Amino acid sequence: MVEPVDRPSAAGQRLGAPDSYGVSTLEPGLRPPTQPPGRQVSIRVQMLDDTQEVFQISTPTYLLWIFLDIISTSHFPLPPLGPRNTILRFVVKFFPPDHTQLMEELTRYLFALQVKHDLACGRLICNDTSAALMVSHIIQSEIGDFDETQSWQHLLHNKYLPDQDAIRDKITDCHRKLVGQTPAESDYQLLEIARRLEMYGVRLHPAKDREGTKLSLAVAHTGVLVFQGYTKINAFNWSKIRKLSFKRKRFLIKLRTDPTNAHHDTLEFAMASRDCCKIFWKICVEYHAFFRLFEEPKPKPKPILFTRGSSFRFSGRTQKQVIDYVKDSEYKKIPFESPDLEDIALGRTHVIVNGNSLVNGQKAGGGAVLFPGHSPDRQPLSPLTSPLLTEAGYVRNEDEEEARRKFPTDKAYFIAKELLTTERTYLNDLQVITEAFQTTVVNDEAFPDPLKKLISSNYDPVYKFHQEFLKETEQRLAQWEGRSNAHIKGDYQRIGDVLLKNIHGLRQLTVHLQKHSECLVELERACSRRLECLCRDFELQRVCYLPLNIFLLRPLHRLLHYKLILERLCKHYPPTHDDFRDCRAALADISEIVLQLQGAMMKMDNFQKLLELRKDLSGIENLVSPGREFIRLGCLSKLSGKGLQQRMFFLFSDILVYTSRGMTPSNQFKVHGQLPLYGMTIRESEEEWGVPHSFTLFGQRHSVVVAASCAAEMERWVEDIRMAIDLAEQSSCPITDTLSKLTEDGGVEHESEEELAGSRSSLERQGHRGNTTVHVCWHRNTSVSMVDFSVAVENQLSGNLLRKFKNSNGWQKLWVVFTNFSLFFYKSHQDDYPLASLPLLGYSVTVPSESENIHKDYVFKLHFKSHCYYFRSESEYTFERWVLTAIYFILFVLCTYKICF
Repeated sequence: MVEPVDRPSAAGQRLGAPDSYGVSTLEPGLRPPTQPPGRQVSIRVQMLDDTQEVFQISTPTYLLWIFLDIISTSHFPLPPLGPRNTILRFVVKFFPPDHTQLMEELTRYLFALQVKHDLACGRLICNDTSAALMVSHIIQSEIGDFDETQSWQHLLHNKYLPDQDAIRDKITDCHRKLVGQTPAESDYQLLEIARRLEMYGVRLHPAKDREGTKLSLAVAHTGVLVFQGYTKINAFNWSKIRKLSFKRKRFLIKLRTDPTNAHHDTLEFAMASRDCCKIFWKICVEYHAFFRLFEEPKPKPKPILFTRGSSFRFSGRTQKQVIDYVKDSEYKKIPFESPDLEDIALGRTHVIVNGNSLVNGQKAGGGAVLFPGHSPDRQPLSPLTSPLLTEAGYVRNEDEEEARRKFPTDKAYFIAKELLTTERTYLNDLQVITEAFQTTVVNDEAFPDPLKKLISSNYDPVYKFHQEFLKETEQRLAQWEGRSNAHIKGDYQRIGDVLLKNIHGLRQLTVHLQKHSECLVELERACSRRLECLCRDFELQRVCYLPLNIFLLRPLHRLLHYKLILERLCKHYPPTHDDFRDCRAALADISEIVLQLQGAMMKMDNFQKLLELRKDLSGIENLVSPGREFIRLGCLSKLSGKGLQQRMFFLFSDILVYTSRGMTPSNQFKVHGQLPLYGMTIRESEEEWGVPHSFTLFGQRHSVVVAASCAAEMERWVEDIRMAIDLAEQSSCPITDTLSKLTEDGGVEHESEEELAGSRSSLERQGHRGNTTVHVCWHRNTSVSMVDFSVAVENQLSGNLLRKFKNSNGWQKLWVVFTNFSLFFYKSHQDDYPLASLPLLGYSVTVPSESENIHKDYVFKLHFKSHCYYFRSESEYTFERWVLTAIYFILFVLCTYKICF
């Protein structure tokens, strides 16, 4: 048996592993045999947390697996025994591309320790922002929630980065935002950031090319990499490599034949020695086998007479075999957590072993001791239980609902939590302007200096204010839940005082909020061709998940959110409640601010919508005209000589524009006609033409027959067109005939086959701008109005939801943001950009029926054709908020509404 001589390791303290042999990679499917008797050897192994363990073993194959009880031991192979007094290092060898595939929680913890070590020794090169984020997660895991004095002292006495002092302030700022995050969640976030870095898992091997240039070679799950310094200059994917070999100190990469490539199919690199060359070649062989092969490669047969080449082969389970084994086995996952800080100070350690609570290694009497962040059944509360975003991911079967923390049940708590979750999204949206956009344009001459100053001087103070607002809200919710400063007595089950204080602060920012409208106008005025390209390129970045102008108006929209949240709180509280007075005062203050800015807000919303539509239309001039208001857009079928043809209509306060969709690089809609509303009349004409839901528009020179998809859609169009006609009649003078531009002759349109083909293409096949509201309405044959856009602005939501596909078994925990008629999915609220989006236009919302076997509370279903998604919320309040928000945009905006309670 392996016998640790010294104290238990930190990993053991955090884990509390039961007696188990884990899964050995040396002999797949078999447990280690009983050790044969014989002379035992003492070996010293340095662990990933820099502690050292001494083991008494008789054969080198035992080493540490029994002691550590790791399932995924393929990632942690140990070297053979060396000379006496040699210290062996326990390290990660194979770095998987996605840490969510590591289902054993201890394995993820050890990977986090490896990342921490690579950061400290300067091996994991990254920018200051990524470094600060990773160190903040490490500190959160080690000491818990941010405390000014404690965190500062901890950074002084611990070295996490070679140049740590230079970004110490940035580290503490990041640590402030992690209130309530458990050590397991911190490990998860650390690995999530690390795996995206170019130097993640990279071990450089010095080499030179044919010209003698100093380079470095490395190997990863994708293939062989070439670095110059710390910059990757080339990569050879496994699929392109035909053979890897070495001759003395020359390392050779033979590529598969490519007729289009004029370069040599054999690349040659010189390394320091034959031994260096052979070691790197062996590492490449092992990486290729581990990540690319389904099964362990069979050993090379021994030659009868002469040997040729190396007989070295990878020995052990491949990554696929390890993952399949863990998925298929009934191995019980071991919950683990860092000991409580107070217990560490008092010299006590708590460990859960085989379901029993141990204090300093002794079984405790009575109930089990639970760590913060565990449910009564000891399931860890962590995003680590979440599978990949895609349906093909490794979906867990554990019941996450039982693993949730027991939150307060008061409705006011969930209203306050909505304030917190939407504030996080709002702050991220502000960062798009204050950081991402300004960083992109700051050094570009096309961006005028006065405009740069205007934006930075009026958005940066708002961003800094809301950073502190979010921090206070997070702390209050943590205290309300009893997760932070639980030993401090006080009435923390309220939010009105926090809101009242910060809305008073918002009053001081009114001068900046009033300037945000000017920022939008000045950006439009300064929009030269070069600046227009600059803004368009920025909108292509993943961080800009909405049109840029929407982000500029976010601060004005946020005022409406505060007002609605406070109205819900005042409606919920009885007048005698302690929090009612603060909430009522805060509501009065925010209502006054909203009233002061509402006129400018409405004008800017219309202005922004006209700017957005201008990008989607081609063939119309001066769309953004003074006094013009957008009213409705959507699909109608137009009757022509070719029959009914789908057209996209845009209704403004003075004209009605209809278009068809062509195959242009920017996916724009081509304008076919502009009908002035002045003097127009409208008449229902179903009986006249024999077309359901049809009506005729009579202009001064032309008439157009159109049909809606259903009676409700027709009613909305007729009502809005009549309102627009009244607005046009009330204007000072009629629109001139120059606006009456028709591309057809006698009402018959001439379209190319290319345009007709484009109108039939599917939404999934479109590129840039294929998922805007206009395009979604086109493909789902519906319409939206400016009123709908305004209500969508007021009813933005964000928070954690569990999502399940129709045919999957497990639930995925996702951070979900509802805005601009779409759901945007993130792995966590800290992500910079969404992983996927789901436009809601055209979907129906229901609750699952008994036959669907969804036996969970607070579940709703979104359904469109063959697409079906189930979502679970955490409470009755959040369920109602998500469902009722979805219902509005499905019931009042669309015609496919169906709900069954």
